[in-house]
Amino acid sequence: MKLGVFTVLFSDQSFEEMLDYVKAAGLDAVEIGTGGYPGDAHAKLDELLTSEAEREAYMAKVKERGLTISAFSCHGNPISPDQAFAKKSDEELRKTIQLAGLMGVPVVNTFSGTPGDQEGAKYPNWPVAPWPNEFSDLLTWQWEEKLIPYWQEIAQLADKHQVKIGLELHAGFLVHTPYTLLKLREATSLAIGANLDPSHLWWQGIDPVAAIKILGKENAIHHFHAKDTYIDQDNVNMYGLTDMQPYSNIQTRAWNFRSVGYGHSIQVWSDIISALRTYGYDYVVSIEHEDPIMSIEEGFMKAVQNLKSVNIAEKPTNMWWA
Repeated sequence: MKLGVFTVLFSDQSFEEMLDYVKAAGLDAVEIGTGGYPGDAHAKLDELLTSEAEREAYMAKVKERGLTISAFSCHGNPISPDQAFAKKSDEELRKTIQLAGLMGVPVVNTFSGTPGDQEGAKYPNWPVAPWPNEFSDLLTWQWEEKLIPYWQEIAQLADKHQVKIGLELHAGFLVHTPYTLLKLREATSLAIGANLDPSHLWWQGIDPVAAIKILGKENAIHHFHAKDTYIDQDNVNMYGLTDMQPYSNIQTRAWNFRSVGYGHSIQVWSDIISALRTYGYDYVVSIEHEDPIMSIEEGFMKAVQNLKSVNIAEKPTNMWWA
């Protein structure tokens, strides 16, 4: 597997400066934001879509440093009841898929989205319990009337451009677990898979190794984010795992994002890497750094260091001992 980074970390750097920094860190790949929550500091969709010369020059800068682009990422909410934001998210996603097809980038990462509770709603509504029964009825309506129809259409677009969609399993959106990912995949296309991020699994009580086994057996892992989570059980006892405190309340939150190796041990990360290899994922492990107690540089380099110590980069040999 190759190591990479989600380059929104370095949005204050120019494209060339960012590439040089990533190369100097000894990584192999970059994941580039094209809109939505990650922004588009290093890729302007309209400029790249309208000019083949711009696309060729862009890719030349990546390739001359020995790097690849693992994915374009435009995490938004294309089925939001906020019509302006939904329209923006949808347009950016469609353009990103088109651009990925033109540039040979195999994966586009995003969120599945969350609609409101009815037509004309103002805000997204994320039901998390089956009772009272209106919650179950709401969830059925959201899936049947909003989620599945939208992603059936997007999956056809992805198939047309020979691009895979990596949905990040992020709470707050309808696709947030292995089950919901596979449910949507069954209703749409094999183009739909996971951008698997263990940090969001841990605080939902899901074992990432088990999730890798479940999704890997279905060839449903299209991309992988390397980010850790520290769970403070004392704070869980007070606030629960669905803790709504601001991320800035570090001391009292039930959980906080951490750089790789600072929420779970290196042995745990070794198990994750081994499970990825065992269950068929041999692509990029892309660092995402959102550690609130580390600088960008230190958190990034700690993740690089720890992942290099456990990554399996080479192809396995024949079983010479058996």
